[in-house]
Amino acid sequence: AVQLVESGGGLAQPGGSLRLSCAASGFTFGYWAMSWVRQAPGKEREWVSGISNGGSVTYYADSVKGRFTISRDNAENTLYLQLDSLKTEDTAMYYCARGGLNYGDSLDKNNWGQGTQVTVTS
Repeated sequence: AVQLVESGGGLAQPGGSLRLSCAASGFTFGYWAMSWVRQAPGKEREWVSGISNGGSVTYYADSVKGRFTISRDNAENTLYLQLDSLKTEDTAMYYCARGGLNYGDSLDKNNWGQGTQVTVTS
């Protein structure tokens, strides 16, 4: 079974940093583009960033471009998201997903992890 386990979230101050991880199992990780999606309270899920299966191509939402960095380690079946220069509006539950390389691309909505909460507050 597909498993996605997110971790690394927490409390940060504006301007701070966090590094999120997503441990994947149950499928051939290196075959899939992967993405990060976030959901703030009362809002719909928002695509944040995507990375190609080999890791050479990345895309970002305008709201995070220049501040977040997506990466992956196919040998470890792990996806990462480095969050820098955090803003209060980055507060959300963050999820990784299969697919969704770029905004509007289809992603696997049938397999979600538990997410990891990022809270940015002074």
